[in-house]
Amino acid sequence: MTTCEVIFKGRVQGVGFRYTACDMARESGICGWVTNLPDGSVQLLAEGEEALVEDLISRLSAHFSVREKKVCCSPARYGLTGFTVKY
Repeated sequence: MTTCEVIFKGRVQGVGFRYTACDMARESGICGWVTNLPDGSVQLLAEGEEALVEDLISRLSAHFSVREKKVCCSPARYGLTGFTVKY
């Protein structure tokens, strides 16, 4: 199990990124949340099986116009349940 915090930059706000991330995460059994940041980027916190979390990050990057992403992963640390969009 792993926890990854990701900042996605590019054309990621106003294009359904958060809702797509939420749907993809729920389908994969990944827990966490996603939120827009004031600078136009999107922050994702994903916790689950390492391969599934990595796949989620890759799929989101390929599906949207992600120009840059910063990924920081560590062993699972929150014990989260469910996946939500934070406002």
